[in-house]
Amino acid sequence: MKEIIACKVLDGERLSFHEAERLYQEADLLELGYLANRVRQKLHPEGTVTFVVDRNINYTNICVNACRFCAFYRLPGDPEGYLLSREEIGRKIEATLSAGGTQILMQGGLHPELGLAWFEDLFSWIKSRYPVTLHSLSPVEIDDLARKERLPVAEVLQRLKKAGLDSLPGGGAEILVDSVRNRVSPKKTSTARWLEVMRAAHALGMKSTATMVFGLGETIADRIAHLEAVRQLQDETSGFTAFIPWSFQPGNTDLGGEEAGACEYLRMLALSRIYLDNFPNIQVSWVTQGTKIAQTALFFGANDFGSTMLEENVVRAAGASFRADQEEILRCIRAAGFLPAQRDNEYHILRYYEAV
Repeated sequence: MKEIIACKVLDGERLSFHEAERLYQEADLLELGYLANRVRQKLHPEGTVTFVVDRNINYTNICVNACRFCAFYRLPGDPEGYLLSREEIGRKIEATLSAGGTQILMQGGLHPELGLAWFEDLFSWIKSRYPVTLHSLSPVEIDDLARKERLPVAEVLQRLKKAGLDSLPGGGAEILVDSVRNRVSPKKTSTARWLEVMRAAHALGMKSTATMVFGLGETIADRIAHLEAVRQLQDETSGFTAFIPWSFQPGNTDLGGEEAGACEYLRMLALSRIYLDNFPNIQVSWVTQGTKIAQTALFFGANDFGSTMLEENVVRAAGASFRADQEEILRCIRAAGFLPAQRDNEYHILRYYEAV
């Protein structure tokens, strides 16, 4: 059976849910990697590996959701809670531009005092001063604003887009299965609502990424259900630019547990590349796995090295300590035998670098 499924992959045929589950259970690590790499080569025969120069500005850590897997949040009133001022955000953007950055990924907690007007004013101010792309606000943050303002999701997105929002990151997806979400983040946006926000964004012409956080105690079937949910929406909208699977970091969290190792990460990334036949790009997660495993992931289906992430606080709050500046990313891509290229949020190439 495994051999029949492998032949389907090599022939470019779409796998069913049960075929993907069977392949994950029966194929060894190198078999999965070989199949995913063949898929990658068909989609990206030029041998380019992309990356973006950006900064992740976490504008606040105050959040009412209190997800069990998160080490970053602070409840309202906590002395360690913060909300960045406009001036602080401006300085971070200026530093990003000075480093050759083109994109700002802005995400935060669900601050009870921040309404839609706050973000409209902030985004308009940023766009009036700085030539950056705003790849910001997860579906969870959009959902929170819609509920606060008692507005349809589409109207919230329209207003934010008018203010300067360019595209959405795929944060807050974790595992898109409500039984898992109810256990690890019971106050958070449901699976259907997360997908609804993305559908509405795509309908407005906004692109987005999709993510998965695995290792939360879910089953392999739960993970494939997540892949199926985003694959179905991509069939409908073609609005996703990339998929980014990464492993849960249990340090300093209420949920705790064991971190998924490199082999499990590579297997999950490879299955993602095989199953998501309508996603053009798969991104590595050097933030959680380190650059060596991220480099290896380029032979397990990935074609994007993510971002230089000049700043990131959420994953690091859980104990992740990996760092990678632009030179390290270029070195990793070149050493693996690929051509590095800087991109924007929609994967348009801004600059090619020499292979060696």
